[in-house]
Amino acid sequence: MLQSSSNRSLYTFPGNVETRWASPENPPGEKGQAGKANAGRKGSPSFPLSAGEQRVLAEISGTSGTIRRIWVTIFDRSPKMLRGLRLDFYWDGAKRPAVSAPFGDFFGIGLGQTAAFQSDLFASPEGRSFVCYVPMPFKTGMKLVVTNDSDTDLQLFFYDVDYTIGDQHGEDTLYFHACFNRQNPTRMQQDYELLPKIEGKGRFLGVNVGVIVNQKRYGKSWWGEGEVKIYLDGDRLLPSLSGTGTEDYIGTGWMLGQYANLYQGCLLADHEQMHYCFYRYHIPDPIYFHSDIRVTIQQIGIILPQDVETLSKARTPIYKAGKGLIEMDTTHLQPFELFEREDDWSSCSYFYLDKPENQLPPLATIEDRIKGL
Repeated sequence: MLQSSSNRSLYTFPGNVETRWASPENPPGEKGQAGKANAGRKGSPSFPLSAGEQRVLAEISGTSGTIRRIWVTIFDRSPKMLRGLRLDFYWDGAKRPAVSAPFGDFFGIGLGQTAAFQSDLFASPEGRSFVCYVPMPFKTGMKLVVTNDSDTDLQLFFYDVDYTIGDQHGEDTLYFHACFNRQNPTRMQQDYELLPKIEGKGRFLGVNVGVIVNQKRYGKSWWGEGEVKIYLDGDRLLPSLSGTGTEDYIGTGWMLGQYANLYQGCLLADHEQMHYCFYRYHIPDPIYFHSDIRVTIQQIGIILPQDVETLSKARTPIYKAGKGLIEMDTTHLQPFELFEREDDWSSCSYFYLDKPENQLPPLATIEDRIKGL
């Protein structure tokens, strides 16, 4: 876990800290008020969420605390619903959400997909539930809200938010934030922003990414040669941190296959449809920033021997990777040359920040989130 517990912490008592669960059986998380419906015989395990409806999942004010775990399962797990539900988290009475993200992407997998997996921050034991273990501290209060932005009613929404109150948080305590982005298509020679520039002090936790390859233009050619670039504390032209390729960033090599690890994985590798979902969480290798951060990934592919014929028939220009747009001669393509690409990329990045609000733009519209899934 992000805040790993020593054995001693399991059997020492933390003073005035109290445990609370918010669920449909006790949305306010009030002491001695859970499970009242139907004479206490499972009268309210879930709720419906109509199209356009909003619901507060958990809320408390006037106390410090920490969200420890969030679990959800929903009746409709279609791509439209997983991208159509919106989660907004607020800390300490802030007016702007620190988290504003599509439901499925927030819980660790993109493209409106589900998968059975276990990572250090998120899990879905059998691919039918959504679990988040990221610790989310607050100093004076919190509010978690779900909104159904889709045009479809959701029949059943089950959940619980497990948190403690009375936690003592020092001045160095950071607030949890998340950022969803999608660019369809990406722009030639413009690196995709996994995390737009954020100002403040904090820690970049990592990202999960979804890619839909532009097969009409590039066939099934390999799309993942782009390097992750992390700009820290005043970096402008060049970053302080750079990876060596897309699959390299998540700890594997030579393209992508499906796997799940505590800190990195690829939950979807559909080589026929050319859809990919993968993640990397910087838990053992923290990324701190003192004044600002920006995280990008290049849009670069490679011409493998089996792709020469397909790319030579491309109806649009193929540009060599490098400075400026240099069009390649498609009648004389050479294997292993790098080239610039435009595909469909989406992502949800996670970070801690020294303030409860960020200046990120509002979440994209439902139309932009679900288009082409």
